[in-house]
Amino acid sequence: MYPPKPFEPAAPAAAAVTGIPMPTNSRPLHSWSSGLFDCTDDCGNCCLTCWCPCVTFGRIAEMIDKGTTACGMSGALYAVLYTFTGFQWIYSWMYRSKFRAQYDLVEVPCCDCCIHFCCERCSLCQQYRELKNHGFDMELGWHLNLERMPRATSSTRTQPAVMQGMYREGSEHN
Repeated sequence: MYPPKPFEPAAPAAAAVTGIPMPTNSRPLHSWSSGLFDCTDDCGNCCLTCWCPCVTFGRIAEMIDKGTTACGMSGALYAVLYTFTGFQWIYSWMYRSKFRAQYDLVEVPCCDCCIHFCCERCSLCQQYRELKNHGFDMELGWHLNLERMPRATSSTRTQPAVMQGMYREGSEHN
């Protein structure tokens, strides 16, 4: 009969029919500063994450939440989930997705869910390194990192330049 039509995505049509706006990301996505399996680039964090991933996760969560969640609280919840359910990867997966959205990072090598299910410690190490590469000292926490950031003071602000010798027509300086 007729040749089959090529596949066309149904998303625009679905948005028109349902009235639900489809998400668009106008900001370009960036690459990670290090790979998922570059854990040994930071041996100290690699060992910490290998033996006590709750500490690494707690530090990451505090930075992602901009200090609204304490490192100890997030780390403790992670440890409880790990100890009693084994589903801590779901908790850390939600934070990886939030992290990627904050820093406009690509979802590679596969979806965040799969990364945390299969390679959770590698993912935590990667996020930790990424935050360090963005200038954070992970051991200090959010609030001390804010204090370290340079602030504009009144002495460092520059005043707008005023052009001399220009007057309005009809003014007394003609």
